[in-house]
Amino acid sequence: MNAAKRIEIFTRFRAANPKPETELEYTTPFELLIAVLLSAQATDVGVNKATRKLYPVANTPEKILALGLDELKTHIQTIGLYPTKAKNVIATCQILVEQHGGQVPHDRAALEALPGVGRKTANVVLNTAFGDPTIAVDTHIFRVSNRTKIAPGKNVDVVEQKLLKFVPKEFLHDAHHWLILHGRYTCVARKPLCWNCMIADLCEYKDKTPAPAGA
Repeated sequence: MNAAKRIEIFTRFRAANPKPETELEYTTPFELLIAVLLSAQATDVGVNKATRKLYPVANTPEKILALGLDELKTHIQTIGLYPTKAKNVIATCQILVEQHGGQVPHDRAALEALPGVGRKTANVVLNTAFGDPTIAVDTHIFRVSNRTKIAPGKNVDVVEQKLLKFVPKEFLHDAHHWLILHGRYTCVARKPLCWNCMIADLCEYKDKTPAPAGA
């Protein structure tokens, strides 16, 4: 895919959604960090249902530590893998209190040192909470990047580096959200909605899907 196509793709994304945001609900960097940590192999809708009950009770590292592991589990037990996630949340809160004054660090290495926080989670926090031009490559972004040929790659690390290289700087901060939303609602996994896609004429996917009868 050439640079002109990429510019046009992101120009259209921006025109349709000038200020894209995560669908995870949060009000502080800490709330975002915990929501992203809980979202692994879970939907944003499911995470939001749990945090709506958790955050009014405990929305700081200190309050979650006071809540304790067993009580935390009861608040997040509707989320997949909740026992492991609860342990990671408690351990993360302990590190935040002991090493960072209870604050979420604006630093990749410090974020990735937190239990349960990998590169993808760190990228989400750096981008969404702190405004850094990072791209967290999840399954949606990986699929869209490869299917459209915006930034094809065999693994998430390759796709991330290609996106950082190829996405024009003016679009870099919001590209993460645009690509996730496009993959979640249009360029879906099983059968992309090519007939209802704003970038179908620019996309280089060969097997575009026709509109269903009556659409």
